[in-house]
Amino acid sequence: MTAPLSTDLRRRLVRAVEAGSSAREAARRFEVSPSAAIKLMQRVRATGSAAPAKVGGYRKPLLAGHEALLHELTMAKPGITLAEVQAELTGRGIQAGSLATIWSTLRRLGLRHKKRMARPVCKWIHDLV
Repeated sequence: MTAPLSTDLRRRLVRAVEAGSSAREAARRFEVSPSAAIKLMQRVRATGSAAPAKVGGYRKPLLAGHEALLHELTMAKPGITLAEVQAELTGRGIQAGSLATIWSTLRRLGLRHKKRMARPVCKWIHDLV
């Protein structure tokens, strides 16, 4: 991911364009891409500021608001798989997303969903112990 232009460089580009240079001429002079200078000037005209826009940010979890249902599903069937949780959510009309989304939500809530490995029930194994 690229970093925004420095504040000093942004100010110099804006001053050059306001002094009469075109955005492309200012870009050539300060050795930045023409598109960066053009977009900067569009931003200055639209907002009045040369400050960079916010990069990234917080995104609300896809399954926010369904924590009680997820808790209910995992408690009702302790060995439930992610695919089964996904099918149950989809059956209730909830956009569940991928299995990774369900996994991260369950982990964030501290809920277990992992099946336990099936243990063989053989008499001769118990006799060895």
